[in-house]
Amino acid sequence: MSLFTHRAYWRWSAGVQFARLPTTMAPLAFTLLTTAASGSYRLGGVLMSVYVGAEMAGAVPLARWLDRVGAARGLTALLLLAATGFALLTGAAAMRMPNAVLLVLVVLPGAAAGASSGGFRTLLADTVDDELLPRAVSVDAVILECALVGGPVLVALLALAGPLLPLAAMTAVCLLAAVLVPRRVRAHQRAEVAEDVPPLTIYLPWLCCAFTVGLLLSTIEVAPLPLVHRLGAPDAAAPVVIGVLSGASIAGSALCAWRGKTGDPRLFLAGLAAGGLALAADLGWPGLVGSLTVIGGCTGPLVAATSVNLQRLLPKNRRSAGFSLSFTVQACGFGLGSLAVGVLPLPLAPLFGVGSAAVAAGMLAAAAKSPRHGPLKAPAQP
Repeated sequence: MSLFTHRAYWRWSAGVQFARLPTTMAPLAFTLLTTAASGSYRLGGVLMSVYVGAEMAGAVPLARWLDRVGAARGLTALLLLAATGFALLTGAAAMRMPNAVLLVLVVLPGAAAGASSGGFRTLLADTVDDELLPRAVSVDAVILECALVGGPVLVALLALAGPLLPLAAMTAVCLLAAVLVPRRVRAHQRAEVAEDVPPLTIYLPWLCCAFTVGLLLSTIEVAPLPLVHRLGAPDAAAPVVIGVLSGASIAGSALCAWRGKTGDPRLFLAGLAAGGLALAADLGWPGLVGSLTVIGGCTGPLVAATSVNLQRLLPKNRRSAGFSLSFTVQACGFGLGSLAVGVLPLPLAPLFGVGSAAVAAGMLAAAAKSPRHGPLKAPAQP
């Protein structure tokens, strides 16, 4: 069956995009809300920090719960919890309740979001066959890039009718995601005998790949202004940085989807390292555009390779927890990369991503010699 006529996949895709949308909407939605209520954006930043903290803290524990009760059943409950949290937050903001109440209420959708990503990724393994998996992951990466742009745009449009409307929309999309959770999948049953859990060292190379992606991308996405200022360009040139990076990422994922296989992740890690070195070297506009193109083009295929190989290694009864851990590690990388931009000279910040890429490539090279780890490449699409 072709992926593009695979109805179950597209139902899964619609569900996961609706589940992701509130997280992409939250930064601007919280900022607009608190600015309208108090005249300051600072509370919005604090709300987002609490949301992300709850997301990271709840990711693995709640994902372990998903593994016990079943991903489809647990995801529905988590998405309803997130919808309830956003609804309560909307009501509290409308009644101008104290800031402390808003900070408590934002924990509910934040915690639910952390495990939802791992739960949906587990359901993908039961929705498409292994032969279609590389293409499915790559197509999802393309759609995700569009969602990352679409979330803030949607907030900006809805906010024209009032600062509470984006929060109400976030409630609605969580409910839609809950309705779209795939239920007719080949999911393992709760009574299934638990599989042996391989040691953490088996997963470490792939977790390091996820960490590298977050670390290097944040170096760029948090610093578009200083990157263009370094070249003497005005603030208006900053969107060019994000546009080139996102366009290259979409192109890389689309190429991976077209080929139907992920390729050797060490090649993509080498590309990230080369792009990071060029970014640090300040080679003018050609160097900036070239480095962004290489980094973006290698990111999508590396994410696909990481996802496919983690699925191959993770026991079925630990997949939600494993994928949630991977997403959390990537988020940690993003946070540390953002911190590096804030405290270090701009030429030094990308070097941490370069070093992480080199370490990940070394770990994969060593893992390739291990019979338990197996090959680095996913099977090609026939």
